[in-house]
Amino acid sequence: MLNGYAGTILRVDLTDQNIQKQPLPRELAEDYLGGRGFVARVLFDELPPDADPLGPDNLFIIASGPLTGHFLPATGKTHFGCKSPATGGYGDSNMGGHFGATLKYAGYDMLILTGRAAEPSLLVIQDDKVEISSASDLWGMGSISVEAKLKEDLGEAYQILTIGPAGENGVAFACITHDFGRQAGRVGIGAVLGSKNIKAIAVKGTGAIPVEDAKALLEEGKKAYQGVKAKPGFLGWTPEGTAGITDWVNRVGAFPTKNFQTSHWDQHAKINGAAILRELKITDKGCYCCPTPCGKYGKAKTGLGEVYVEGPEFETISLLGSNCLIEEISEIAYANYICDEFGLDTISAGVVCSWAIECFEKGILDSNAIGREVHFGDLASVVHLLDCIANRKGIGDLLAKGVKHAARSVGQGSENFAIQVKGLEWSGYECRNAPGMMLAYMTSDVGAHHARAWVLGHDLAGSGASVHDLIVAEGGSEKLPKSEVKGRAAKVIESQHLRPLFDLLGICRLQFMELGFEVEYYERLFELATGRNLTWSQMLSISEKVWQLTRSISAREIDGFGRSWDYPPERFMSEPVPDGPNKGYCISRQEVDILLDEYYAIRGWDENGIPKAETLEKFGLKDVAETMDRWACHSA
Repeated sequence: MLNGYAGTILRVDLTDQNIQKQPLPRELAEDYLGGRGFVARVLFDELPPDADPLGPDNLFIIASGPLTGHFLPATGKTHFGCKSPATGGYGDSNMGGHFGATLKYAGYDMLILTGRAAEPSLLVIQDDKVEISSASDLWGMGSISVEAKLKEDLGEAYQILTIGPAGENGVAFACITHDFGRQAGRVGIGAVLGSKNIKAIAVKGTGAIPVEDAKALLEEGKKAYQGVKAKPGFLGWTPEGTAGITDWVNRVGAFPTKNFQTSHWDQHAKINGAAILRELKITDKGCYCCPTPCGKYGKAKTGLGEVYVEGPEFETISLLGSNCLIEEISEIAYANYICDEFGLDTISAGVVCSWAIECFEKGILDSNAIGREVHFGDLASVVHLLDCIANRKGIGDLLAKGVKHAARSVGQGSENFAIQVKGLEWSGYECRNAPGMMLAYMTSDVGAHHARAWVLGHDLAGSGASVHDLIVAEGGSEKLPKSEVKGRAAKVIESQHLRPLFDLLGICRLQFMELGFEVEYYERLFELATGRNLTWSQMLSISEKVWQLTRSISAREIDGFGRSWDYPPERFMSEPVPDGPNKGYCISRQEVDILLDEYYAIRGWDENGIPKAETLEKFGLKDVAETMDRWACHSA
């Protein structure tokens, strides 16, 4: 028995409908903790060479962590993994809600899907009972609509994952939806589920999770809740959730605007957290056991119709809002709902739409190619593009492959403003004067994603003010000094171990990151749940090992992978910010190379960004190091 874990891996071969249940290996739990650690190790060990991301050989993995599902603060995280159709390399995505906890109650720490079902299918798990049935009547329906129907058919006790038309049609940034508004949004995880002909997964669990000391864990959990509630920012965080950061991001000149042409927008107050409270919000909405519910459920009325939607979160506000110049919060919420129903990642969707609109306004794409005129600031333009993408209609067939592929196909200089790294679209922070945050995006193992490391405050604190002072300060958008490039890598690497550690444990990081909840709680809760006495430093070392492994997977899977895959968009290196606090700033290619040289050296990678054999062996990854010759051939 493994305390803290359900103890079983559920494997489903969809091709022959073979279902197997295997004990969770103790070595896997001890060496990789859970969540993305499980995902990375299984992908490395079991992914066939050169597997097509949308082919039957790709793996679809769901994994929880050792703290998922316990009655502790914010233990509702679920991790998903695959070979990414967006990048061709390592891919994972994280989601809140209630699914991961329920999967553990059903008895499973991991669900691994292989092969491809013969017809659109529904996977239903009820404790020991696992069934695959036809979902042909659900195929073509939207993600939210399918979940509502399955709740009616199966019962409210089931926790359900769904895909929409985007996942069915193999859109490279299709997501998975759960709990009417929670998404595993990045890397195209929904397209992989769709490629396996799975429309939805429903789970009901009635079991328990063994723990080392149930009584002590319960008491310590109560103290943890009290500790979160005692934090000075507790009452300030919940009302606006992630949208509450909008004003600050704009004030420091990091707000993506008009396809990242600039980083500051004078209309930001119309689409911030206060606007959500004023115009949309009905109630707060939280994940499993969360004391600080950041979700906002509300109603949006627009000229195109009215919808109920969870959100928008900050990332959606920035990429479907300011980046497309949509200046009404209700219209952003409407676009948010359209993405949710189609099953599209709002981050990538916003970047792809803004790129297409810029192409139109520059005469690179015309109305015949796009199907109509499209313009910044026009909700109908954005909705038209979203519909084309999700259903692979007209220009949408190209855009569905992601902005990197679309720009390479269209050419005419559009590659310069295709805002992505490694094929994954850039999320909600503009970084031409934030070199640490720029480096975090560049070296993120899944592509341009902020959740792997967030050091924007550290970049700004380098100007002399404390991070806290910068965030809470009132005032306008004064000119900021030019940030120093050297010396940024160590802080980025520290953050890349810290933030993903929560993905290993199966818990939300926001209580720690936003409120300063002490790591000592996590050490104690982990020990009482699992019986293992690990320090925070030891856990961070495991997180670092997983980082080395995920980089290695991409090096193995992508021909020519290396330094060139870490470069930021050309726009950031050649176009100075035209206005706002960072007016006149951009980052040169020479500065980018300084960042990468420093980063690779600390990581123990060669000058092309490939982990050295001795580095991998230091982290107990000798078996990974033994295949370095193959990677060298790929990256030559």
